[in-house]
Order: sequence, then C-alpha cells, then structure tokens
Amino acid sequence: MNVEKIRLDFPSLAALRNKKPVHYLDSACMSLRPKQVIDKSNEYYIKYPACAGRSYHAWANKVTEEVGNAREKIRKFINARKTEEIIFTKNATESINLVAASYPLKQGDVVLTLDKEHNSNLLPWQVLAKKGIIHDIVKTDDDNTFSMEHLETVLKKYKGKVRLAAFGQTANLDGVTIPAKDIIRRLHKEGIIVLLDACQTIPHHKIDVRSLDADFLAFSGHKMCGPSGIGVLYGKKEMLDKLQPLCIGGETVIDSTYTSFTPETLPHRLEGGLQNYAGIIGLGAACDYLSSIGHAAIEKQELLLNTTITDSLQQEISRGDIGLIGPNDPKLRGCVFNIILSRMDSHEAAIMLDQRNVMVRSGAHCVHSWFNARKKKTSLRASLYFYNNEEDVDAFVSGVKDILKLK
Repeated sequence: MNVEKIRLDFPSLAALRNKKPVHYLDSACMSLRPKQVIDKSNEYYIKYPACAGRSYHAWANKVTEEVGNAREKIRKFINARKTEEIIFTKNATESINLVAASYPLKQGDVVLTLDKEHNSNLLPWQVLAKKGIIHDIVKTDDDNTFSMEHLETVLKKYKGKVRLAAFGQTANLDGVTIPAKDIIRRLHKEGIIVLLDACQTIPHHKIDVRSLDADFLAFSGHKMCGPSGIGVLYGKKEMLDKLQPLCIGGETVIDSTYTSFTPETLPHRLEGGLQNYAGIIGLGAACDYLSSIGHAAIEKQELLLNTTITDSLQQEISRGDIGLIGPNDPKLRGCVFNIILSRMDSHEAAIMLDQRNVMVRSGAHCVHSWFNARKKKTSLRASLYFYNNEEDVDAFVSGVKDILKLK
C-alpha cells in the first residue's frame, strides 16, 4: 500500500497548522474522509437535491436510484443476503436503541453485555433493566481479552433465561476484537439472539455477516471514512420483522386513514421520515473506497504503526511511567494504543500534544463504567488508520516521551 499516495485523497491531511503538518491520531472517534466520499455526498446537493421515493420527477428518481445503489453496496460490503436487511439510521447508537426498544423481550428475560461496552451499547439495556429485563455483565480477562469461561459461568447462572447478548465486536477502549464467530455459535446453541456493535470493527476488518451468523449488527459511517449522521442496522430479515419502528411517519406506511394505517415493508417500515440522502450516498462511496484499499492492507498498516509505538514506548511501559490498557501485543489491539500516565492528567497531556499538532483523545472514551469499576479516571488514546504514516507515529512517541520528562 502506497500510504503517501493514499494521503493525497484526504484534503484535511494537506492542511498546515502553524506552518507545520498535523498528525491526526483520533480515528477511533472519527475517521477522516477522502475526496471521493466528499465529492459523492456533495453530488447530491449540487445535482439532484430532492426526496427519494415520493415524487416522480427526474431529480427524485435519481435520488431513489442512488440510495438504492448505496444500499446494495453496503449489502455487498458486509455480505448480507438481501438489501431489505440494511436499515439506515443516523448512527450505531440509534441502531442499538432500535433493537433495545422494540425487540420482543419480556419481564425476566436476561440481556448480556461485556464489561467494557461503549455507553451506546450499555445504557439502552440499563433502561430496560428498570422495566423488568435483567441486565448482566460478562467480565473479560485481566488483559481485557474475551473469556469464554466467564461467558459459560454467566450462562450457567441463568439456566436458559438469557434471551439476547449485545457485544462490542471490537472495543474502542483497547482495540481488542472478540472471537465473534465462536461466541455466536455458542450462544445460538442456547437460542440466544446476538447483536454486534461493529463500529470499531468494520473500518479495519472484513465483516461477513453470513459467515458470522450475526442476528443484528450495528455500525456508523463516520468511523469508516463515511459522512456523519448516517448509520446502519443490519438484521436477518426474520429478526427485523420482529421489530417495531422507533420512529413512525412519512415513508413508513403504504396507506392511512384517520384511525388506522398499513405499514410499509422492509426496509422502509423502520426508516421513518426524510432520510440523510447525502449521508447514505456518501456511505456507499465509503464502502467503494475501503474495498479499493482492502482490509488486509489496512490491517497490515495499522499493525506496523502500532508495533512501532508499542516498541518505542516499551521501556516507559515496563518501568510504570505509563500503563497500557489491554494486552501488550499490538496484534491483539489493532489500531488502538491507549495509556494511563502515572504522573499527569490525560487531558493536560492531550493539550500539550495538540500544541505539537498531535491530535489524540483523552477522557473515558464513553466507557465510564470500565474506568469507574477500576477506580481510574481517564486515559490518553492514540488510534490509527491506514492513512497514518511513520511521521505521525514518531510525533506521538516523541511527544509522550517529552511530556513524561516534565513531571
């Protein structure tokens, strides 16, 4: 992969700040967008800025065609069986909430999540717990990797009462990816429905929902070189048929009277109101773009860079100046290098790095529960993507080392 050539696709990487290049290492929060995606999204506003599916003039027909094309691209990207299994939402948070709010769970049913879920895959189930659903946590091992033993313990505890498991496939906290296929196979033996939060997986690893046999899968466009405000809920058709719309109105019905309505078929039944057409079309372009790069090349570049960071800061890790979250082996952490500094607040460190044009994220990363359970406050996370290069890594490493010398 020619990284320097790829970087030319990203206009934001050409920007200078204080006459120096920027080093963007916050892609787990939001990826940058290539001009191919930007141009395709803008095409909607410039050439055919109309509604899909409602009118019969040329612009409307073009929007309908482009939205259909994007839905098909996304279907192929994750190898879903049918286009109606692709439901457009505004992000993965809405996708997960749609399942939590409308999947037919009853009082006493058990829902499982992991101990390091993003708030988007934790809070919806906590809300259900106030309504009689039992929500419990499957602990990971000490190095944050998945524990099949801990899963078996929880399954045994509830003796057939677990109805649904909602697991983050790749954690934004540490980049660790769970063995989803093995987990799903095991849970399906118990008749348990599985929802995967794939926000941090789909930008970096090839996903085949048929091979995984996932029942539901949620992801957001802004993590995978796509526009903001667009997400997807994939579901097996028979599972989506069980869901009620989270938002009902325009486009969700075929007909209505003053007292009744006839619902639309999938996917429109679950896509209430006017959609983010530019976002949908842009997400289709993002799928094309990532496919042209190839997930194998993406994984290789991220591992190369994460290995460089890990090796370069190994001495600081060994002597306890920084605590690495997750396993030491970068192969198990994908694109994430997340640390707790022993003698400095992470926000302070992030500001100091920003003054050197190194952009990272500090805080609890929407995983407050994990930090609170361990009586820790915040961390400093560098997250890599295929457009990052050695200069980005060197700037981060030298910045961290200089910061450590201050206190």
